[in-house]
Amino acid sequence: MARTKSGRRGPLGWLWAVVRWTAAVVVGYVLACALLLLAYRWIEPPATTVQLQRIVEAAIAGEPFDLQYRPVPEAGQDVDVRHAVVASEDARFYTHGGFDTEELRRAREDAIRTGRPMRGASTITQQLVKNLFLTTHRSVVRKGMEIPLTFLAEWILPKDRILTLYLDVAEWGPGVFGIEAAAAYHYGTSAASLTREQSARLAACLPAPLERRPQDMGRTSARILTRMRQMGW
Repeated sequence: MARTKSGRRGPLGWLWAVVRWTAAVVVGYVLACALLLLAYRWIEPPATTVQLQRIVEAAIAGEPFDLQYRPVPEAGQDVDVRHAVVASEDARFYTHGGFDTEELRRAREDAIRTGRPMRGASTITQQLVKNLFLTTHRSVVRKGMEIPLTFLAEWILPKDRILTLYLDVAEWGPGVFGIEAAAAYHYGTSAASLTREQSARLAACLPAPLERRPQDMGRTSARILTRMRQMGW
């Protein structure tokens, strides 16, 4: 029973109330994100939750934080950097519906064969919604929230717009967000003026942007350039 004879809410009643409240919050947040995704078809995001996460982390640590974030439209992103990121991060980006089941299968098989934890198999769309609306912290809750948000992003946004937004909000160094800021920070140039080699080196940093530097990514960038040629780019 939800309430005791005295009219007070019993343990099951409190549990049910918490479940309903949590569900309402989650649904409300997902709906709010859907409205933002609709707006992001045409406008650039003014800020992201990962940016806010980094600001809070710096404040807690008592460290200065210089946010460098200058989103640009697709026309302001060199085609090579767009191709390099797809080749490096999500080769089936233009053919899957938000989740790469083939890559997930391979990651699971690799984990079983090696006995190591399952490697990441997130798509560009999943990474976009993580950057826009979630955090970098690994948790079951975050991965669970990624699922409806990824479906919504694929439903609301064209593929090229998803890629543009991802390039605009991805983290590329301490306080460095987006390809325009990354090009300026690492190479002193604009996203539209990146060379093919620079594009591949920046793409190579994305799995660990706070640990990797494009100057050290020679071998990885060479593999990305080879993959780009194999994909017809």
